[in-house]
Amino acid sequence: MRRGPRLGIDVGTVRVGVARSDPDGLLAVPLETLARPDALSGIIERVAEIAPLEVIVGLPLGLSGSDTASTEDARAFATELAGLVDVPVRLVDERLSTVQAQSELRAAGRSQKNQRGVVDQAAAVILLQHALDSERSQGVEPGHRIDVSGE
Repeated sequence: MRRGPRLGIDVGTVRVGVARSDPDGLLAVPLETLARPDALSGIIERVAEIAPLEVIVGLPLGLSGSDTASTEDARAFATELAGLVDVPVRLVDERLSTVQAQSELRAAGRSQKNQRGVVDQAAAVILLQHALDSERSQGVEPGHRIDVSGE
């Protein structure tokens, strides 16, 4: 397992959830929810503060594994982010992470109205934890890296 903190990003059309891991890559925790228009600048600030090993962006594929409008939006967001930060940006399949986050928040007693501010953070935690667990069990970096070099 590579050592260093990671950032996890759940891209939504209105809000973007951000999570981080500990330096050993064992545990993902919620960090913040950003308004979509401010998300890139907010993530750039977090990258400067935390100096993560990489940024993991959730790729919301359809249940069949096919692309959706949300997939293209997340891919475009990740590509733009990769051009703005000096750390690798990786896309990781995050099918149903928001659904899982909503279910877990409901089970914890949060109403749908009270979930709005934290569901994106919870989804970012779920996708980052999945990426960490995947790397630990398989011994390879999760997902695939965005290449902005033009090669």
